[in-house]
Amino acid sequence: MDAAFFYIVVGAVAVAAIARWRGWPAPLLVTIVALAASFLPFVPEITIDGHVLLNIVLPPLLYSAALDVSFVSFSRSLPQIRRLGIGLVVVTAVAVGFVAWWLMPSLTLPGALLLGAIVAPPDAVSAAAIGRKLGLPRRVMTVLSGESLINDATSLTMYRVFAGVIVGAASFVLWESIWQFLVAVVVGVAVGVVFGIVLHQLRMRVSDPVVNGTFGLLAPFGAYGIAEHLLGSGVLAVVAMGLFVGYNAPRTDYLTRQQEAPLWLSADFLLESFVFAYIGLQLPRVLADLNDGAVGEVIVLAIGVLLVVLIVRPLFVYPAHAWGQWWLRQKVRRWEKHRGTVPEERERPAKRGHRARTEQQLKARVAESALSWKDNAVISWAGMRGVVTLATALAAADLAGLDPNAEHAIVVVAFVVTVGTLLLQGLTLPWMIRRLEVVDDVEAKEDERQIAAVRARSREVGKAYLREARTRWAAEYGEEQLRTFDAFAKRLVKFESDADAVAPDAAPAQIGYEQFLPLMKGWLSVRRALLLEERDAGTLSEEVMHELIAAMDAEELALDARAATRYSR
Repeated sequence: MDAAFFYIVVGAVAVAAIARWRGWPAPLLVTIVALAASFLPFVPEITIDGHVLLNIVLPPLLYSAALDVSFVSFSRSLPQIRRLGIGLVVVTAVAVGFVAWWLMPSLTLPGALLLGAIVAPPDAVSAAAIGRKLGLPRRVMTVLSGESLINDATSLTMYRVFAGVIVGAASFVLWESIWQFLVAVVVGVAVGVVFGIVLHQLRMRVSDPVVNGTFGLLAPFGAYGIAEHLLGSGVLAVVAMGLFVGYNAPRTDYLTRQQEAPLWLSADFLLESFVFAYIGLQLPRVLADLNDGAVGEVIVLAIGVLLVVLIVRPLFVYPAHAWGQWWLRQKVRRWEKHRGTVPEERERPAKRGHRARTEQQLKARVAESALSWKDNAVISWAGMRGVVTLATALAAADLAGLDPNAEHAIVVVAFVVTVGTLLLQGLTLPWMIRRLEVVDDVEAKEDERQIAAVRARSREVGKAYLREARTRWAAEYGEEQLRTFDAFAKRLVKFESDADAVAPDAAPAQIGYEQFLPLMKGWLSVRRALLLEERDAGTLSEEVMHELIAAMDAEELALDARAATRYSR
């Protein structure tokens, strides 16, 4: 079993590596190859408990995804994300539940709704990979990524509710279910924030990137497990922790960021490769578990559920987006009307300014949340299912109150929906994006404008830092060395692009490299602090800030590497 597990992991990674090399969507190719390999007699069969699979795979994948999501963009798109991550999951679960109950009454209504909760949440791993490769606008990527971060919490909460009904531990009461969901949200987010604060403080105080990376690997499992133990959402705990740590990551040591990025890329690559290979390899087992008399009924059920999953999403996305835009415009009108009923001379200046800022923010939200019909078309078709659907289906197969035929039917349907959406939507989504030409030239121009503006401010901040450093230099090395300082500072300032490395050889021969190293690192530090200030003030997008800070991190790494080489001689 251990050798079989190893061979499957190695094979999955090899196929995924070929997919990356050729520029193909790796999750889709790994699933197809595993699906074909599952029929070969020498391919071993592995079985993993669904709960174990969720607890091992879900926390690190969610945490890594949350680290990469812009917290600012996430908060701005939260109404859209909430509609898809909560509203769409509930609507899909109910629609699938009633259709499944109609097609296969032996499931019972709780069992059918359990099936609906299992197949409801999309997994944006493959959709995000395709979107990044084809250059989808950030507003679309934010909605897709944000939805995938919270829809699992909705799905797993519904799963717990209906699983309790099936095993007889509870009866379904709407208000109790809503209360359970609210408790899961509050407890999960609270646990995640606490873990995020602790982990961030550790990263701020410990300069060893190996220690920080190790704690970063362990923290998602701790947050997930403790939140679930306290009846909260482990998914939301991990997401909240990831958003908090990712937002504050630019404040930590650059070596931590340098090591963290490849570490999580490798972990994601390994876990995703294995998970999608495992999905493909389950076909023979789920088919063998079916009774001969139930095969036809289950096939009809699987096709019916797959169609419902494909149809419900676009039917929800367009009206929900239109309703959200209408609601925001109504809020703007109410603010304008209310402002008109109160004479400005009767208002205090502070309150007047607050009203103006609120109205301005509402109008900005209307503009930022507006998606074109092409954007919504991509979002509607990016509904591929993944690890959560299959893992919860496997966990459901162990429920004591389910009929054996219903158990097998749920696993088969979950498998068909997962593979079917990966094949149908995964193969056609790149074509749709190219055909619709879903790009945003305005976004690219705005990025260029922000970069130009922040670089101009960065040069001014850098010059101010050098003026202060000049005074300290004269006090430490004497007035006669000011000419040396001025020559180096002039050369330092001419590097106007943040992408250009500060040349270490710029140091004059009269002064050693070790004297100029703090000066160059301080130059980077003040400009990095400026980027954080601009991000916090809302004048620089978080995505652009991360790109510029990554360039500065590379510069600082080059400086330290050169210093280490010089000192070792």
